[in-house]
Amino acid sequence: MAVYVLRRLVQMVPVLFGITLIVFVLLRVSGDPVVLMLPEDAPREQVEALRRSLGLDRPLPEQYAMFVGDLLRGDFGRSIRYGNQDVLQIVLERLPATLELAAAAILVALLISVPAGVIAAVRRRRWPDHAATTFSVLGEAMPNFWLGIMLILVFAVQLRLFPVSGRGSVANLVLPAITLGAGLAAVLTRLLRSSLIEALNQDYVRTAHAKGARPRVVLVKHAMRNAILGYLTVLGLQMASLLAGSVVTEQVFAWPGIGLLAVQAINSRDMAVVQAIVIVSSLVVMVANLVVDVLYAVIDPRIQYT
Repeated sequence: MAVYVLRRLVQMVPVLFGITLIVFVLLRVSGDPVVLMLPEDAPREQVEALRRSLGLDRPLPEQYAMFVGDLLRGDFGRSIRYGNQDVLQIVLERLPATLELAAAAILVALLISVPAGVIAAVRRRRWPDHAATTFSVLGEAMPNFWLGIMLILVFAVQLRLFPVSGRGSVANLVLPAITLGAGLAAVLTRLLRSSLIEALNQDYVRTAHAKGARPRVVLVKHAMRNAILGYLTVLGLQMASLLAGSVVTEQVFAWPGIGLLAVQAINSRDMAVVQAIVIVSSLVVMVANLVVDVLYAVIDPRIQYT
């Protein structure tokens, strides 16, 4: 297992280089970075001076080599909006808030999808199954920003049960976590239902029933352990969607994470912050997928990484 984890960590290196290349190209395609950084009425002398100081007057291959070299030294650049502060420090200060929101959203998704998916599979073609299926369709079709606004209007404005925005207590986390986790819960409910129905129709489940095993034991010990692998796969892949969805959710609830930071950086043309957010978010997604792969072997001993 240790060799496998080490190999996966090594494989992340070329992926990160590919991400840096994509970020570098997109920033150049979107326009001249210097023009984006400075006001529209900036004098030409100031534009050229900034271009020379940033090395943007050099050939593109040389610019990319300088860009990667700075990243390897941990230098992601300086922020224009935050008084020439180190960009990596700004992103790392906001990252815990986003990870906290993502963890809470995953918890909400688990609390909803596991019981809903199990009940729908066990009582398929009955009203619990129809209710879970309806929830899945509505949850996937419902935009995050609309759900967040509705939750604010009902539970924050009308009922005054939760704060409208900000971060600081568990109460501040409830509405953003539900907003971000509802769509994920819908996807996971439908997946767990179909996987569990397939597992319950296998021969080993019938054999366990024939031997007199209790239905709950058969469900949890035999069927659930096999059905949960696909569930974990989608959960790991959805980590990227969580980080993307946090941009909208953090904007609605003024949650001080990297999603809100990305919106503010784009509005203020702070491209160094944007590229740092993309690279750090990509690294978080890759680590999350590695954790999911390791959990496979923990749940199912038959899976061995060599």
